[in-house]
Amino acid sequence: MGRKVTLASATLNQWALDFEGNLDRILQSILEAKEMGATFRTGPELEICGYNCQDHFYESDTYLHSWEILAELLSAPLCKDILIDVGMPIMHKNVAYNCRVIFLNKSIVLIRPKKILADDGNYRESRWFTSWKKDKAIEDFYLPRMISAITGQRTVPIGDAVISTLDSCIGFEICEELWCSDSPHIPLSMDGVEIICNGSGSHTQLRKNYVLSDLVKCATMKCGGCYVFSNLRGCDGERVYFDGTSSITLNGHILTKTQQFSLEEVEVISATIDLEDIRCYRNSKRSRANLASASKSYPRIPIDFSLSPENDTSLPTARPIDIVTLFPEEEIAQGPACWLWDYLRRSGQGGFFLPLSGGIDSSSTAVIVYSMCKLIVENVERGADSKVLSDVRRITADAEYTPLSAQELCNRILVTCYMGTENSSKETKNRASGLAAAIGSYHLNIVIDKAVSACLEIFSTITGLFPKFAANGGCPRQNMALQNIQARLRMVLSYLFAQLVLWARGRPGGLLVLGSANVDEALRGYMTKYDCSSADINPIGGISKTDLRKFIVYAKEKFNIPILGEIYSAVPTAELEPLAQGKIAQTDEQDMGMTYSELSQFGRFRKIENCGPFSMFCKLTQTWSESCTPKQVSEKVKHFFRCYAINRHKMTVLTPSYHAECYSPDDNRFDLRPFLYKANWSWQFRAIDKQLEYLNSLKRSSSNSGNLAKKSSTAKGRAGVTV
Repeated sequence: MGRKVTLASATLNQWALDFEGNLDRILQSILEAKEMGATFRTGPELEICGYNCQDHFYESDTYLHSWEILAELLSAPLCKDILIDVGMPIMHKNVAYNCRVIFLNKSIVLIRPKKILADDGNYRESRWFTSWKKDKAIEDFYLPRMISAITGQRTVPIGDAVISTLDSCIGFEICEELWCSDSPHIPLSMDGVEIICNGSGSHTQLRKNYVLSDLVKCATMKCGGCYVFSNLRGCDGERVYFDGTSSITLNGHILTKTQQFSLEEVEVISATIDLEDIRCYRNSKRSRANLASASKSYPRIPIDFSLSPENDTSLPTARPIDIVTLFPEEEIAQGPACWLWDYLRRSGQGGFFLPLSGGIDSSSTAVIVYSMCKLIVENVERGADSKVLSDVRRITADAEYTPLSAQELCNRILVTCYMGTENSSKETKNRASGLAAAIGSYHLNIVIDKAVSACLEIFSTITGLFPKFAANGGCPRQNMALQNIQARLRMVLSYLFAQLVLWARGRPGGLLVLGSANVDEALRGYMTKYDCSSADINPIGGISKTDLRKFIVYAKEKFNIPILGEIYSAVPTAELEPLAQGKIAQTDEQDMGMTYSELSQFGRFRKIENCGPFSMFCKLTQTWSESCTPKQVSEKVKHFFRCYAINRHKMTVLTPSYHAECYSPDDNRFDLRPFLYKANWSWQFRAIDKQLEYLNSLKRSSSNSGNLAKKSSTAKGRAGVTV
């Protein structure tokens, strides 16, 4: 009957500028799609060159090599008799576009440029590309000679068009076009386009994943049709992690969906749909039908190809599935773990080095590495991806090694180190050792007091002065300097051990140093510049303290690590000041002058709701009305912004972190604000003071009105008694 079609969507772990590897993964996805019986395959955004090429998009080499990869695909026998949609950058009339290229049997059918670019948050697409502004219009694109030699075509259509097969019609959106308020899928559906494809590069973020499912469900519920969504997966060389979640959706119901996180570089899903289901669904929506009759048509590119086989009556169609969304704790366990794996295997290093203090942050980082090891072992046991095992053997420099447990693998690729001083407590040392034993890391205990003393002796020799802690009579400057020298020496020793510890263990290579400062501490600047928070990469740098605490509770049960209960209960402390009778005298929240809960709230108002000091004060007087007076709120807001201004410069050297939170202060890619401020915020703080006085006057007025009413009531009562 010619109405049932099988469509495939590929999730690929591409790497920016890894043209050879990207080609292999695209070909693998096409092979799997054909094995599933698909006659159409779509893939992620810019899959040929990789999404995060960034300023490499200014280079002609990037376009040349992309065309070379397309030439390989056009020539590949594997690509015969299947309609293929790939993403790549294309220069047309000296203007760069982010494009989809659709080809069939050595012939390019259409080049469809992106119409709406992503320019917020982590994205800066208009820096490199221009949006296609000619609505429902096409032009001739003159092909490079290397492509013409294969296709026999001199020109092909480029622009906002759709493809008309013998049995259906296919249209396109590209990533941001689905998210925007004027999505093309609406006019596409009105013009009878039955299959809409979206090649995307959407990053993961805590609590965001449900959005992708909701968008495609709502789009097809309202408009009808089949939506084939393909997303990137993995770390392609940047801070973000693309979380896969490709899907195929029909008339508001998801039929199939890829995993959110996985170590597999290629995952292809397919679904067989009945085109008549689309037609009946749309025809039953009478308001839609009336609107469609007046819609403007897209240019149609006809091809002599049928998506459906001649006799398809026996083909079973896909049924809707239930969607399971991960909890944030599960996202923390899996997302940063996959990100670390991509970074480790592509960096050529032999593992990780982690300064392990026994606190929530460094312990979370250690557990995430352990979670990565568990994912690797599970993948190897399933035989899911042979490349995972080959990467493990290359990283461990053991061609015969097969990991049997997460602890065993963790011992080979993670070195943890407790760097104690005279200010460190036995409790933190024991917690660090206990966690290292539980996860199997190669653990070191070192004391750095000699190094601290050596540095102070140099200063004393030159100046004749010897600084003291505040507890011993020193001034704040002395106290801070003595804390910072300990923290910075930990960074120096971390890199020393990271470079040489594998040599000491008889193995080649070095280790990547892991940072463990959370997003709230970065926002507040509660870290020493170039201390052990300075590292190669940081898997928790975009995660809040609140979420990390929940993660520790989850990991304790999930991974059966009882010591995490003690770590959760411990008071967060830097342990840089002298102990008081052997007990901790310094706590993080006391040092910061605010709680982690308050700090998270400041971050959300500052970044997500775009509040300056005055508007933040106005909002927080309502939000915190039950726990704080307006005066207290004003003091907290002023204190936060003073600290933020003074410490903002630290964000310029913030360790590259896994992006997980939308109030991240990372100024390198995400939070583009100055790093030099007028720290007293004189005008802004005066505005707060005026508003505070106004609120106080309202309170006094209300209080006076209440007193007058009370006196009046009392006077009436007395008058009644007299009478």
